[in-house]
Amino acid sequence: MSQHQPVASQSPTPDAGATKSDEAGRSQTRLVLGRFVEHKIALVSIAIVAFIAVLSSSAVGIGPLSGWWHLSYNQLNPLVDGGAPTMSVVPRWLGGEGLFLGDHPFGQDRIGKDYFAMTMRGIQNSLTVMLIVGILATVIGTVIGAVAGYYRGVVDAILMRFTDLIIIIPVIVVGALVGAIASRLGGAIDGPVILAILLGFFTWTTLARLVRGEFFTLREREYVEAARVAGASDLRIIFKHILPNAIGVVIVAATLLMAGAILLEVALGFLGLGVRPPDVSLGRLISDNQSSFATRPWLFWWPGVFIITLALCVNFIGDGLRDAFDPRQRRFRPRRANKALA
Repeated sequence: MSQHQPVASQSPTPDAGATKSDEAGRSQTRLVLGRFVEHKIALVSIAIVAFIAVLSSSAVGIGPLSGWWHLSYNQLNPLVDGGAPTMSVVPRWLGGEGLFLGDHPFGQDRIGKDYFAMTMRGIQNSLTVMLIVGILATVIGTVIGAVAGYYRGVVDAILMRFTDLIIIIPVIVVGALVGAIASRLGGAIDGPVILAILLGFFTWTTLARLVRGEFFTLREREYVEAARVAGASDLRIIFKHILPNAIGVVIVAATLLMAGAILLEVALGFLGLGVRPPDVSLGRLISDNQSSFATRPWLFWWPGVFIITLALCVNFIGDGLRDAFDPRQRRFRPRRANKALA
């Protein structure tokens, strides 16, 4: 006599679809992270930018917190050796002093201010502008581009004409406006923060156009139609379904926008339209000392080195992110190709 064993029902659990979706999301994140880690120049660039940020913030302090450097960026000091740098890296066995910083490792300007403290303060202001402009412009550009690309028609036309209006406003006018507002406030609000906020309201246009183009393509996908049939609201479709699939374009564009923000802040400082005295800007340091290039070139070396380093590193990070999010953009490596053929 055969005995039939009860068979347990294997009905799918309610969250099976969500689990598969989460696993797919995590696997995609691992793929992007893995491709980014392969970009060695981007990793080195992140380390360099982090080191410069920590060095500048810890040296001169942040807000009410004082730094470890004993001199302030607006403090007058007696000129030592004509303001020449006191730093030495020549080894002792070659007749030098080894690693020696001295009282003024980057030298002094023509009135005796410590150039190390001034350069660190300028770097801090550039990084502040870079972060605020990057975050604010990314948010504004993403929202405007997403709404225009999703709704199209009249909404798209209005938002894009507004974008065109912002594009034609010269940056010099924006810089002059920033200077006027900063002078009226009389130092009540941090000058670099004002500069960054106002620049953020005028530098989102390129990102908005990129996001709009992505939404034109993604809004026709099957999952968007399925979400509409399921009764999802427009906001949920835009920010929950479409935007995560366009996040690669947003992140890469935001990174390159930050690199541009550094150069824009430096250019405005050089023209005297950005950060105003008694605060310090890397561009203003070069502008104030341009007549001393032949006699005291170190007044150009240090701001110039940090400007180029920061701009290049942020661009390299953006290059690595572009390769990570879009494998079609990855560089051709002859050695790997030869190994694969062999």
